[in-house]
This record gives sequence, structure tokens and C-alpha cells, in this order.
Amino acid sequence: MASRAFITGLSGLTITANERSFLREAKPWGLIVFNRNISDPQQLTDLTEEFRDIVGWQAPVLVDQEGGRVARLGPPHWPVYPPGVRYSEIYDRDPTSALATAKLAGRLIAADLAEVGIDTDCLPIADVPVPGHDPIIGDRAYGTSPGKVAEIANAVAQGLLAGGVLPVLKHLPGHGRANADSHLKLPVVDTPRGELEKTDFAAFVPLSELPLGMTAHVVFSAIDPASPATTSATMVSEVIRGFIGFKGLLMSDDVSMGALSGTIADRSHAALAAGCDVVLHCNGDLNEMLQVAGAAPELDGVAAQRAEAALAARRAREDFDVAAARKIFNQMVAVTS
Repeated sequence: MASRAFITGLSGLTITANERSFLREAKPWGLIVFNRNISDPQQLTDLTEEFRDIVGWQAPVLVDQEGGRVARLGPPHWPVYPPGVRYSEIYDRDPTSALATAKLAGRLIAADLAEVGIDTDCLPIADVPVPGHDPIIGDRAYGTSPGKVAEIANAVAQGLLAGGVLPVLKHLPGHGRANADSHLKLPVVDTPRGELEKTDFAAFVPLSELPLGMTAHVVFSAIDPASPATTSATMVSEVIRGFIGFKGLLMSDDVSMGALSGTIADRSHAALAAGCDVVLHCNGDLNEMLQVAGAAPELDGVAAQRAEAALAARRAREDFDVAAARKIFNQMVAVTS
């Protein structure tokens, strides 16, 4: 069954009759879930199973489950994970221990997600924050040096993959230097290209083989002063596909965010025209979902090949004693420097 080049959200805990019709007719490539879609493990399992039953195949189901402030699954049904900065702190004391802890975090998160039918996590982040800039990344980051960030991000990604969950690398080519929260307004970064290539962009280069990536709604004025990376053909071709060398399926960040302008259809068209393979739309507003679907073609050509390659990276979960691993993980993150 051919899918269209977008990932959709839903409005609530169950799929409404109108949403059911929409999913059948529009054929989104995937689903992303948020807090409004989650109450308990059985409900979430039922939701993911029904979505796949409606679209007729084992379509990807995504979530933002980083730990810290960005965690859609949490108590009382799911454990709390630390923010990315915790792995950075451990790294400063013992890099080997930090990478083992980060990989174990990915593996444990994957275990949580796989149990409820979620097979794709919008993690790791390779953004490199800069002092004095917007705190939207802040303690979510794995450090302030690109080498450390890339190492920890890769460890998390490998843990997810070992648990049968696909990682989504974000936010290409970097959100750490943003001077605004792109959920609310458009950040503009005026840093020279040479410096960006040594810092922000450099953190993503070692991660270019990961199966999926998400763009940043950030303008890099030294390269394209007119458009954010999501809707900039120059940024996608020269930086994300070029300098960074990212080879995986490229999805936009949420096109309903405040950083972008124009109608939802305009934003969707612009992201696809710039080189995004898939448009991400998150808020569950059916009228907007219809606009996204109308702008998104069937996945075809190179985009379809990248989608197929990404899904082929899904693998069976390796044997894993979750209870024992969680006890070890809690001990590892509790050790102070």
C-alpha cells in the first residue's frame, strides 16, 4: 500500500470516526503520539494497534521520549529518565562509563516503547548549545563540544536500535545556537559558516548513517538568509546532505510550529520542495491534517527508497533483562562526580 509523505498526529486517547476515515483515505506514512494520546499502557497499545490496522501495514509510530523535560511517557506507568546533560556530566568524569550509561538509557527507553507498539523515538539530539542563547535545548543536550555530543548521541541511538526502536536524529543541522524557541517564533543564527561547520554542524557528521533525521526550523543567515533549514533547498542540499552527509530519511520538524509562516499547506509544500522526504504534523487538528495530506504526494523515488531503508533498520529486540538493567542504570546515573 502506497503511503503519503507525511506523519500525522491525533486529537486524543482514541481514534475518532473522522480520524479513522482520514487515515484510511490519506494514508500517512506514520503516526506521532503526545501526552494527549497517552493514559496507560493498555490504552496506548490499543491506539497503536488500531492505527496500524486502519492503514493496513506496520507503519512507524513515533514519540518524543528523551528524558528530562521532554518525555511523553512518564509516571505512574513509565519510569523517569534524566536529561541529556546527565550523560555529559558522567562523561567529564569517565567517558567510557558515560557511553555505557547512555546506551543503556536508549535500550531501556526502547523496552518501554516497544511494549506499547512505538517503534520510533525522536532521539538522539545532537544540538550543541551556546551560552546566552535560547534555553529550549539547554539541559537536553549531551554537552557543549561537538565530539562529546556525537559520541553520546551515537551511544543512545545504538541502544534504541538494539531494542528494536528506530532513532530520529535531531535537529539537523543544529538548534543549539538558536536565539528563540522555534515552537513560538523563528530563530535566526548569524554565525559565520566556517564556525558553524566546526561546531553546530560538526556534531552531526559522525551520525550521518542514522536511519532518520529531523530538520531545525532555524535560519542560518550566512548560508540562506531567507528560509529556515526546513524549507531551504540550500540548507538541505549543501549542509544536511552535503557537509554533514546525512543519508537517511529526512523529516521536517512539526510544520504547525510558530517558527514557520504561511498556511499549513504552504509550509508542507515548502518543506517537501526544499528536500524533506516527509512532513511532520503534530497537533491533531483535523483541518490542518487535511491540508498536510493534500500537499503531500505519495512516497516515490528517492524519498521512498530512503523510507524503505529506514524501516529496514528495524530489527528484532536483543535478549535483555529489563529489571536487572534498570537497577544498574539507576545506580550509574545516581553516582555523583
